[in-house]
Amino acid sequence: MEFKTYMCLICGWVYDEAAGLPEEGIAPGTLWKDVPMNWTCPECGARKEDFEMMAI
Repeated sequence: MEFKTYMCLICGWVYDEAAGLPEEGIAPGTLWKDVPMNWTCPECGARKEDFEMMAI
């Protein structure tokens, strides 16, 4: 499986599916579609719809 990264279009913070966000209860390997809908960017508070998949 190939993990993807998603960048916040507001502040540039990047969510990496492979790394997850353990400090917020999101385990490594958590796919973007499985991140809770009410989750917000830890840097600026943006919502999931303010993120865009990016190629790295």
